[in-house]
Amino acid sequence: MDTNRSFLQIHPNDNVLVALRDLPRGMEIDFQGERFALIGGVKAKHKFTIEPLAAGGDVYMYGVLVGRTNAALGKGETLTTRNIHHAAEAFELGERRLEWRRPDVSAFEEEVFLGYHRANGTVGTANYWLVIPLVFCENRNVLVMKSALEEQLGYGKRSRDYEPEVEQLIRLYEAGGTVTDILNADIAAEPEQDDGRPLFEHVDGIKFLNHQMGCGGTRIDSDALCGLLAGYITHPNVAGATVLSLGCQHAQASILRDEIAKRDPQFDKPLYVFEQQLVGTETELLQQALKHTFAGLVQANALRRQPAPLSKLCIGLECGGSDGFSGISANPALGYVSDMLVALGGSVILSEFPELCGVEQELSDRCVDEEMALRFMALMKTYNERAEADGSGFYANPSPGNIRDGLITDAIKSAGAAKKGGTSPVTAVVDYPGVANKPGLNLLCTPGNDVESTTAEVGAGANVVLFTTGLGTPTGNPIAPVIKLATNTKLFGRMPDIIDINCGTIIEGEETIEQVAHRILRYVIDVASGNAQPKAVQLGQDDFIPWRRGVSL
Repeated sequence: MDTNRSFLQIHPNDNVLVALRDLPRGMEIDFQGERFALIGGVKAKHKFTIEPLAAGGDVYMYGVLVGRTNAALGKGETLTTRNIHHAAEAFELGERRLEWRRPDVSAFEEEVFLGYHRANGTVGTANYWLVIPLVFCENRNVLVMKSALEEQLGYGKRSRDYEPEVEQLIRLYEAGGTVTDILNADIAAEPEQDDGRPLFEHVDGIKFLNHQMGCGGTRIDSDALCGLLAGYITHPNVAGATVLSLGCQHAQASILRDEIAKRDPQFDKPLYVFEQQLVGTETELLQQALKHTFAGLVQANALRRQPAPLSKLCIGLECGGSDGFSGISANPALGYVSDMLVALGGSVILSEFPELCGVEQELSDRCVDEEMALRFMALMKTYNERAEADGSGFYANPSPGNIRDGLITDAIKSAGAAKKGGTSPVTAVVDYPGVANKPGLNLLCTPGNDVESTTAEVGAGANVVLFTTGLGTPTGNPIAPVIKLATNTKLFGRMPDIIDINCGTIIEGEETIEQVAHRILRYVIDVASGNAQPKAVQLGQDDFIPWRRGVSL
């Protein structure tokens, strides 16, 4: 990278620079011995040209094609959605390029984390019990069980409630307060502290999942739901599960059991399945489910954390609310963490296929064999074709927030997002909702939607998720800790309640990518050992959205 702390050239072949701070109109740019003035002001995270471009000219960032001009652009002109549009290189089966920049991992070779060892050889970073509906008809019964069990067993609200604030507003209204009085009222209240311990001290919690699937849609979607739920039940962070079924839905308990067997042929965790149409009354259903769940918690509480090598970590790589700094701070830092974990024998999962548009050639060339490369290319082509058939191809992926903060084409967004995957060879290409925990870099076909993708990564085996954000994204997962990383220091200071790690120090020149990566991995070890809780866990952000296999970017 070529940078002077005001702007940066990411790759020597790029014909645009990234503004690292707001640059005023007319500012003199001194780059590689040439001087030119900015035609207009350039906001931080946005890009400007370093050479004149003809109409239809190619725009390069990260060394790859990321767009084409709509009209001729002068040197020093700001890129916008009005003057460029998405473009990406075509891709084809190429030669295997398996050499990679293996990092020095000597500082971590003897490190271990304290995890929950399962009979199938996997190791959990947490120990949860699951209560799952096979169909949306059972959502209410799951919530009834949540109401009956959660606080009684000491798994109360992890985040503060706002009842004291509402009580203050009620008193103000009853005292004759006006709308203006209410809007101007200072209602800040100290959050209540819960110092009590749960009854089952070695169970991190009971997670009650809800969803809107299981019947009424396609059989493909209901089968995929069973596969996803099987991934959660067999997950190393899960001790056992209670499943509520209605009985007549597409997502049958027999399909769920088959999916469990595919993932873990010797499955031996407690699993209790109750079918309401067979049991009879709702009261009988819930009483049986409560008794068996309580008995399962007793068994789960017998487990203890034990040392495990870092090779037992499977890290999901995610980004959401990305900005123009994502691809030059937090995402490359995750890429370095990915390479370190691969060098240590661990697994990483790179997903969000709409956000790999434009880097298909590089990733397919990194696949360890041609069959795997062809599978990846086929998944990318099929996904984009389905999106275009519905009137919205990969080109429509960037959100208004992305665009506002410098990611103005899907290829710009994708080239930066792919940096999370580091440089190691691709050892597996997996379609949703499969298992993607093979040692090395796994590619998992998911949408770019943050929660759908995170839900899928955890179902595929991720026992920790690293989630980068440039705008701020309050999301988590029910069973796997989600660690949030800010791409810029302003965000870290503005939203400290949801962000765990600041990677903005890379932009400011205070730390290198390698130094931040080491800091991230140290924190991952603490989280995996139960010694630290990410903000998403503290806030109880248990987001769970299965992917309907339609178009979701």
